[in-house]
Amino acid sequence: MPAFCRECLGQQTEQGRQCVACGAVRVIAHAELDRLAIAHIDCDAFFASVEKRDDPSLKDKPVIVGGGTRGVVATCCYVARQYGIRSAMPMFKALRLCPDVVVIPPNMRKYQEAGQLIRSMMDDLTPVVKAVSIDEAYLDMTGTGAVHGAYPAMALARFVQRVQREVGVSISVGLSYNPFLAKIASDLDKPNGFAVIGQAGVSEFLAPRSVGIIHGVGAVFQERLARDGIKTIGDLQRLDPAELGRRYGDEGLKLARLSRGEDHRAVTPNGESKSISAETTFETDISDPETLEQTLIALGERVAQRLRKADYAGSTITLKLKTPDFKQVTRSRALTAPTQLGHRISALGRELLAKEPKGRKYRLIGIGVSDLGPSDAADRGDLLDVTAPKEAALERTLDRLRDRFGSQSVKRAVLMPKQRRQIPQGAIPASKPEK
Repeated sequence: MPAFCRECLGQQTEQGRQCVACGAVRVIAHAELDRLAIAHIDCDAFFASVEKRDDPSLKDKPVIVGGGTRGVVATCCYVARQYGIRSAMPMFKALRLCPDVVVIPPNMRKYQEAGQLIRSMMDDLTPVVKAVSIDEAYLDMTGTGAVHGAYPAMALARFVQRVQREVGVSISVGLSYNPFLAKIASDLDKPNGFAVIGQAGVSEFLAPRSVGIIHGVGAVFQERLARDGIKTIGDLQRLDPAELGRRYGDEGLKLARLSRGEDHRAVTPNGESKSISAETTFETDISDPETLEQTLIALGERVAQRLRKADYAGSTITLKLKTPDFKQVTRSRALTAPTQLGHRISALGRELLAKEPKGRKYRLIGIGVSDLGPSDAADRGDLLDVTAPKEAALERTLDRLRDRFGSQSVKRAVLMPKQRRQIPQGAIPASKPEK
């Protein structure tokens, strides 16, 4: 069985927890260790780790990076977590749990610098890196063995040591054969962990675990599944995929696949030209700002639904306009974090539209999301954005209602003000598929 020591990186001749060379209890062994190549990298309590790196006196103290008493916890160290403190928790509650906790205002510039340094080290491992946040990324290390003179697991162990040595923070690694399982693995052995999930026995491994570990199964959906008698992934495995599809639409089919460890998404490098968009051609040219905004809201909802169904999130929003003389105008803006939320997509589109000349007529309007990647890090919320998780849960609930009762069964109130405002009659939907 392939095995090596994470401390001295020495190869082991047999499975065991203690290294025969250095004596460290850091041996990792797995039958597929030399074949797996999809990794999920997650920095441990990143903001707090950077602060502890810069102030050694904080090493054994509970630390929160966050705002004032009316703010929220951006992140907290593992010492603070022993008191029950968690990210996104209101500060007043965190202070009540641990009055002696050290609270440090966030220094995003410092965290960005550390994150960029770690990202450059990832690029040294493989060109196929998909960063999903400042401290988290997926890597596909297929075919890199000749470059590193080692199989991916060993190269990743060297990378972990390099990050600790040159950046001064710890990271956890999950290694598997697809992104879904790599993400689960990276959470198994935190902090400073290295966990592996292979193909053999994956259904049995997943079966006893809560459905809540599946991305997209938030508290509300988890409660609904529980009412239907589904609490574990094993409960999902025992149901026919067609039945799950009937009950929960596309989300149910996704649950069926993931419950069996099936995830066919590729790790797509940042910046790859892939997008999901929707556009509308008007029967008559439109200049009315209110009508254009209403159209953008509807299109943003449509794009968001497609993102969620494809299990993507995007970080760049593009507004597309076409004038009566067929001149095309595009305006783009990057988000600070990836999103799947329709109202955020359309809100940024409306901001871009507001910068265009007033009174200009358009024969077409569209909106798209690009710089796509896995949806795991979408709309988590942070120090400055505490509403995103609730908004994401709401939009997924609307998806399930539309799947069950029809696409027009549920609409946001903003799309039906006053005299049942509508998209202009004769508007021709011209959806643009993924590229």
